[in-house]
Amino acid sequence: EALTLLVLMYPLLRGLALHLHSAVTGSYIPGTHSIAFVNCLNEQIARDIARAIMDKKLAAYVNILPKSSALYFWKGQLEESTEILLLVKTRTSKIGELSNYVRSIHPFEIPEIISLPIDQGNPLYLKWIEENVPRD
Repeated sequence: EALTLLVLMYPLLRGLALHLHSAVTGSYIPGTHSIAFVNCLNEQIARDIARAIMDKKLAAYVNILPKSSALYFWKGQLEESTEILLLVKTRTSKIGELSNYVRSIHPFEIPEIISLPIDQGNPLYLKWIEENVPRD
């Protein structure tokens, strides 16, 4: 019974230990921040969505990358288009809220909103993200 409880508590205890270690040493906890990718039909939509994300303080920084070609299956057919890609830098804890918000304002039926955790990076930049995206 004690072993089962320990196994169930491991993720919580590990998280607390990482946060304590980070607080004491000033080190970065991998995965604290993420980059989200959001595809957009054109530059105006990309700018509108990026501005809306920033206005809601759901990100510290959004890159708007130039047009790229895209190939994908949609409703059983191979489609080809050009898209604008947003790279959204934020706290990992904000990804759910960011995804929900983008889906609510995005014109696509199923917009691409995927994220990857940031494992490492410039500590000053990562601290800057943290300072510019409010906690939950």
